[in-house]
Amino acid sequence: MSPAAAAMPSSSAVEAGFAEMERQRELISSCTALWKELKDHFSSIERGLELRSESLRSKRRTLDLSTQCKLDSLNRREESIDCAVDYAIARVEELHAAALVAVSSHHEPSLDLPSRLHSLCAKMDSNGFFELVASSRKETDLLRKELPHALKRCIDPASFVMDSIAIVFPVDRRTTKSRPGDLGWVSLLLLEGLVCALEDPKMGMERLLVTRIVKERAREMADAWKELMERRGGLENAKAQDVHAFLQHLVTFGIGVKEEKKLYRKMVVSFSWRKQMPKLAISLGLEDEMTEIIDELISKGQPLDAIHFAYESGLHEKYPPVPLLKAYLRDAKKTAALIPEDGNNSCQSANNSFRKEQSAIRAVMKCIEEHKLEPEFPLENLNKRLENLEKAKIEKRKTSVGPANKRTRANNCVLMPPAKAGRLTNNACVSSFPAASALTYAKTPPSHATYQTSPFPPYPYERSSGHSFYAAHPMNYPPYGAYSNGMGAYNNGMPPAYQQQAYYR
Repeated sequence: MSPAAAAMPSSSAVEAGFAEMERQRELISSCTALWKELKDHFSSIERGLELRSESLRSKRRTLDLSTQCKLDSLNRREESIDCAVDYAIARVEELHAAALVAVSSHHEPSLDLPSRLHSLCAKMDSNGFFELVASSRKETDLLRKELPHALKRCIDPASFVMDSIAIVFPVDRRTTKSRPGDLGWVSLLLLEGLVCALEDPKMGMERLLVTRIVKERAREMADAWKELMERRGGLENAKAQDVHAFLQHLVTFGIGVKEEKKLYRKMVVSFSWRKQMPKLAISLGLEDEMTEIIDELISKGQPLDAIHFAYESGLHEKYPPVPLLKAYLRDAKKTAALIPEDGNNSCQSANNSFRKEQSAIRAVMKCIEEHKLEPEFPLENLNKRLENLEKAKIEKRKTSVGPANKRTRANNCVLMPPAKAGRLTNNACVSSFPAASALTYAKTPPSHATYQTSPFPPYPYERSSGHSFYAAHPMNYPPYGAYSNGMGAYNNGMPPAYQQQAYYR
């Protein structure tokens, strides 16, 4: 054998070499994959740390800025104390002199509402002031405009308003209600007007002129209202106006507490449809929870309220209003289409469906106008839809009208009795009552003891001398049993003889 042939490796050695190379290649691939996985893992951790660090830095900058603003505000408050005290003393002396002049004057005050408000505030006549506001509900816009100026005439506006609203808030203490109805709107109006009257002359709304004694009394009134609410069944049974007045009471006197934020949020969400709720929520310290509140309102099917909250809190870019409005209109249209048609009263069902969709469209149009959304959501299509719905309502009413000699109600197409009388050519009225001699009486024996017969003639409108009951129908109209559920006639608990009452022509 030649030396070259002896130096060539055998086939088994070549196979073993290739096997070793394959093993090394797999080991290198495994190490490469493991290295890539570790690299991605550490890169992810590094990115997360960077994001958290940036978030912490941002929060720290915000906190530093907030702290600096608070310190600047405290410095301004401290520097303005002397000036504010001097101003308050001078103002009290001025108002005291004006009150003495107003009390000592005997001339009749002007009859216009603003002058009467100013006069009562100068005299610190809380009861008369409350009665005047309660009697002027038709002039609410004028009251809302004049109340802040009038309350500034008071020596102590906060105590004056609390004395006024104590008549109905937290409990209605009126022994004789000369003015029936709920007067919670008066409390709400006075509390809203008081906010401007309490602002500091130097610092404005940053510092309200409310003393510790006034705050303590306001807290007692708020606690009494909450206890009364719990006794009456909780928030579910509370009136929207009363809850609104309670929250405004907290904001006006600055007595909200962090421990009750959960209750405040529940109240705000429960009555979110009231116009002032977004502002009250922010004033009560719920600005950090606005995102959750908006999400909750959207999930509950209240996108219009969610839009108002988003604009008030500056989150309208996060929650674009136009998609929410379009989704609301689609849902309203579907809900209106699902209203079942009653075979006996299909006209009323159709009217309910039309009215529901019309109300939704008008609410959307009002929201668009309020937030200046016409460039993004034009009103032309909505106006056309309103016109089409009105035309469809009129057509539906026409097709549901009964025979010509039957009268129908305009609102729900329910048949009514015919007119009482027709007219002949000689303008003579034809009565549907038969002659007096043909009347047959169908009386029911009384269920009580017989009273002694009166010596006086019967009163002409007593039942015994008035229209009697027919034993049979004098005309071909069926008995009037539209409201009957077993008793006949109007189901008023009368004896069965009333079931024979006939229509009047």
